[in-house]
This record gives sequence, C-alpha cells and structure tokens, in this order.
Amino acid sequence: MIKTASLPILSDAPALAPASLQLNPFLHLGEDRVYNPLTDRLLLRGEPGYDGLMSVLTQGFPLDLLPAGDRARLAGQGWLMPAETEPAREFLLKHVSLEAHTVCNQACYFCPVAIAPREDYFMPTELYERILGELSAWRDTIEGVFMINYNEPTADKRFVDQVRAIKAAGLPPAVLTNGTGLTPKRIDALVGMGGLRFLSINLSTLDRERYRNERGGDHLESVLRNLDYAKDKPLAPQMDMAVLGTGNDDHKRDFEEISKRFAGSRFDVKYYEVMDRAGYLQIGHRPAAGGNRRLCGCDNVGSRPLQHIHITPQGKCVLCCEDYDAKYVVGDLTRQSVQEVLTGPAMATMRRWVYGMEESPKDFICHGCTFALTRPA
Repeated sequence: MIKTASLPILSDAPALAPASLQLNPFLHLGEDRVYNPLTDRLLLRGEPGYDGLMSVLTQGFPLDLLPAGDRARLAGQGWLMPAETEPAREFLLKHVSLEAHTVCNQACYFCPVAIAPREDYFMPTELYERILGELSAWRDTIEGVFMINYNEPTADKRFVDQVRAIKAAGLPPAVLTNGTGLTPKRIDALVGMGGLRFLSINLSTLDRERYRNERGGDHLESVLRNLDYAKDKPLAPQMDMAVLGTGNDDHKRDFEEISKRFAGSRFDVKYYEVMDRAGYLQIGHRPAAGGNRRLCGCDNVGSRPLQHIHITPQGKCVLCCEDYDAKYVVGDLTRQSVQEVLTGPAMATMRRWVYGMEESPKDFICHGCTFALTRPA
C-alpha cells in the first residue's frame, strides 16, 4: 500500500454529519490522495468528489452542505458511511498471519527471538484446519495466509501438509523463511501442488562468519544449496529475497553481492533496513522523538486493525505482528470464531485507539511504532 502522510482527520466531530450519513473515520490522507482501508480504494486529486471530501476532512465543512451529487457519490464509494453503522466493527480482511508453532532455529539480531526466545509449542492440526475453514469465507479478499510471525515455518515437519491445507481451503499460502528447511524435496512438493502465492527468503549476507554471528546459526551453506535449487523453480508468482541490515557499508555490500549471485533467477532481491519493532529492540528505524501527536491510523502493510488478523499457535488473536509479548489480545479462537473476533468488542476498541476515535493509553504500542499515522494533538 502507498505510504500516506499524516494530516488532520476530523472524524470525531459528529455534528458534521447529516442524519443519514457519517464520515468514514478510517481514511488515510496523502498530499494528493485519500485512501480507504475498508474498500482498498484511492481517491485522487482532480477526481469527482475529492475536493468536497477534503473540505470535510481538513476544514470541517458540514456534510449536509456538500452538493447532493458529491454526497451520493462519496457515500456509494464508502468515503461516507450510513449513520447507523458502527465503524469500529467494520473490516476488510486482506492479510492473515497464522503461526502454527513457536519454533525458530535462528536468533537474528533484528528479531525479538534473539533476546526473548519462546517455549516450543505447536498448534493442534485440528485447530489449524478449523481456522482455515473459517477463513475461507473471506477467500475473495485475502491476499495471503502468512505462515509466520516470529517462527520459522519450515521448522515444522507438517510444513508441506500445512501449505496443502491452506490451498485446499481456497486460500493463498505465503511463506517468509530463512530457507533452512526449504529443501529440494519440499520445493518439488510445493511446485507439484501448484506452488505458493508469495515466497520471501530472508538472506542477510553471504559471509559465513557474519551470518553465524548475526543469526545464531551456522546455516549459510545449506541455505545456499536450497536457494540454488529453488532459484529457477516456479515456487510462486512473486519470489522475493529480503536483504536486511542497518544501512551501513556492510549492508550495502551484502545487497550488491546477493543481487549479483541471484541475478537472472526468479528471485527479486530487495534491500530493507531494520526497525525497532515498536520499541522492543534498540536498533533500526523508530518514530521521531518529541511533539504531542495523536494517533490517526496504521500504515504497516495496509492497516493492521482493519485488514489483518494475527493468530498465535495457542489460538490467540493479537492486534499486530509487532506485539511480540501478546499484550493486546483481541480474541481466542479456541473459544470464538474468526467472525466473532473480527467483529468483537476487543478488536473494535483497538480500532478506535489506533485511529484516534478514542483516547488510547500512553503506553499503547502504536505510540512507539514507526508505522503509526499521527496528527497534532
């Protein structure tokens, strides 16, 4: 999704709305565009309705004074909502993180696992398959079922069967992996069943000593053997290779070397700088300090509270992937359905906090996240 700038949203002024309509409180504003995470649509400067919507959002112009045609158009496209709608119960499910176990065989410096490893736990297969069955209700909007949060998905002996179960539910499997368990046998099995929707390999360096020191495991040689086998196989229509680092000279050199090694392959090598995981780590990008800011949205691969669901191996649902300690639990799939979690009161509260519809606690995770959208308080 396009990164949007932070401008004032006057969504907490009910007097602006006529009796039959209210302003969508989840709109993301850019310099020349508005993004609606509930419809996944952009309204660009110059398009019909843009000027009227911006006058409402930034100048407090009353909805009932908008031209009737603009008001009808904006309502029909979801920029305005029926007055009886409870916005915080709305969502557009695009991304699922379904973590089937807690095991990771590495301890990368840019990951919380390095400083707070978790006890091994595996989600029962029966629960995993039941959750997939419920998620299939949103197969038309889900773009990826990611088999990872902070685990290594290929460390599970059930990995290939889990991919098969995701596909059987009519859902698109997405795998982010360090490549240690992506063996030729598994690669052939995945290709044989039609492949994944998305594959991303996390490979930070070709230097064996630095790899071992930075990731807590001497796996580079076996990983490269796996990747050399995979590089020309149709594993997924999108096959990325993420080169993570701190932006220093080593990182830039690693990116150049990895790009050269896999040039001409199916892998698209990408350069990423690490971030501090909403304050959990003391490295990488973090929000600018100072200033009195109010939350007005989330722009972390779309909107986390509106477009994602994050499921732990214990069946708990948490607000965001940055919530490593699971402080913000919004549901429990051992006792609830996916529908009940997505429309439930806990998730609704998180949506109101993230979008500034309701004052959030001072220590709320989003206040320390580089992906939070904010405006002057």
